[in-house]
Formats: sequence, C-alpha cells, structure tokens
Amino acid sequence: MTGKPDLAALFGATEAKTFLGLDACDDLATIDASSAFVGAPCATPYGSVGAYARNGPASLRQAIGSLTANVDRHNFDLGGPTFPSGTKRAVDCGDLPWSDSDFAGNRQTIRDAISMIVSRGVVPILIGGDDSVPIPMIDAMGDTGKSYTILQIDAHIDWRDSHLGETHGLSSTMRRASEMNHVKKIVQVGARGIGSGHSSDYEDAVAWGARFHTGPGIHRQGLGPAIDGIDPGAEVILCIDIDAMDPSIAPNTIGRAPGGLTYYQVLELIVAASERGRIAAVDFVEIMPEADVDGIGGLTVSRLVAATMGIIARQQSDPN
Repeated sequence: MTGKPDLAALFGATEAKTFLGLDACDDLATIDASSAFVGAPCATPYGSVGAYARNGPASLRQAIGSLTANVDRHNFDLGGPTFPSGTKRAVDCGDLPWSDSDFAGNRQTIRDAISMIVSRGVVPILIGGDDSVPIPMIDAMGDTGKSYTILQIDAHIDWRDSHLGETHGLSSTMRRASEMNHVKKIVQVGARGIGSGHSSDYEDAVAWGARFHTGPGIHRQGLGPAIDGIDPGAEVILCIDIDAMDPSIAPNTIGRAPGGLTYYQVLELIVAASERGRIAAVDFVEIMPEADVDGIGGLTVSRLVAATMGIIARQQSDPN
C-alpha cells in the first residue's frame, strides 16, 4: 500500500459533493426537509482581511466526506442514527452567491434564502463565512412574527456599534441583533480573553439585558446557569462561532483563544436549546480551513453540524 491510509476507503464512502452525502436541494421554494445546510461564504467582511472564511462551507463537506456511507449507522453522540426512522433528513442547498464588493447585496441574498427556507417549515443551518453572516439570518427570522432567544456560543461578545467604519461586520452581530424587535433575549456563552470590544460595549450589552456566561465561568461552574437562561418553550436562534471551542480541537479559525469550550460542552448546549425550547435557526461561522491543523478543526465542526441536524430531526418528530 502506498500513501496515507484513507478512512473513506475503509468505510466504503463514495465521492459526494454534498454534506454527509445528503440530497441536494437546488430550489428553496420546494424544499422539504428537517433542516438545510446553506453555505454563506461572505456577507460583510472588513476591508483589512476580506472574505477570509469563504472556504468554510466547502471545507466541512470535505471534512465529513469519509462518513457518507455511514449516515445510517449508530451515532453515539445522539444515541441512535443521525436521522432515526420516521424522521425527515436534512438537505444541502449548496452555497449562496456572493460578491466581494456588494455587501448589502450579500446580506439581502442571505436574508431572502433564510426567509424562504423558514417559510417552508425547515430549520436553516447557515455555514459561514465570517461572523457577519448571522446578521441577515437573524433579521429574516422576524418575518415569522415570532419572538426569539439568541443563544450565542462565541469567544467574543460582538457588541461593537461599528468597527473600521462598518456597522454590519463581525464585531457588531449581537449589537445589530439587539436592535431587532423580534429578539427578546440574548444568552452569550464562552467569552474569554481579549477581543475588539471595549468595556463600554460590554456595559451596553448588560444594560440591554444580555446574559453572560464567560469561558472562565463555565469552567468553574459548569453549563447549568447558561442552560437555565433558556426559557421553557423559547424559540431559539443558535449563533455558534467556532472560536468558542478550544483551539486544540478547533484550530480552523482566525480568532483562536486558549481556554475554550469542549466538543461535548457545545453539543450539550445545542441539545439543551432543543429540549428546553425549539431550535429555529442555526449558524456556524468563522470557519477558516487555511488555519486548520491536519483537519482536526474540520472534523470537529463537521461532526457538530451533523449532530445538530440529528437533534433538529428529533425535535421535529417530537409532538411535545
């Protein structure tokens, strides 16, 4: 045998262009699924760095490619197959078109796609792309007429009013969300270290009513207080910046910071959002494969996305 042993060959996986080998959906107006993988390579990047996370969606499809033949096997993270018998599977809607200069157009493209997906009763799983991608997703959720709780899992609080003259960039995501009438509660988990935010930004967030459960606090007290912040029956928007996780398991991001969450801590938060309320929309952002180390980050994040799909499939099949 020559070359590096290949897990895909071991498992009998075939080459697939979609995430986990799921069916592709090319027409959002006819989508029929439990959740939808939607790539958003770019929304509103800062000029100093550009669309540095544009390859994030493609990297996750590649990272989980070895498991395309195993989608019906037992997933011990979920206690059964990813999509149990009788549940709807997820689909892959490909990547949205984007421009490196028309940022308002990027935001409108994302907003329109999310609005259409949600109108079909499908939970969007938006894959970025930098952390400006969630702003139009959160905005689109207002079309439902419902009120939402945001559960942000992130190393940074994203409450800048503007940064480098841009008000819709990755440092302002939660600030912009707080201005939307349908966002009633924000629970922020995992903040640690130094970011672009000032103390006044944090104070503004606290004054608005955002609940913070910092990285150090999670490691001291566990996830209980954060989970308790999700009101029973809440409609939850999950905003997951992968730099929330420790860089030892998610190095594929620009904003690495030591002391991050573990894979199972993030998974427990996702499960809690579904059990205490209902997951209405999800994003995974700041995925930069160029920074990965031997594919470790792609493996971690792609498995989390697959588990999230399974959690949503179970949620939709539960009459309660």
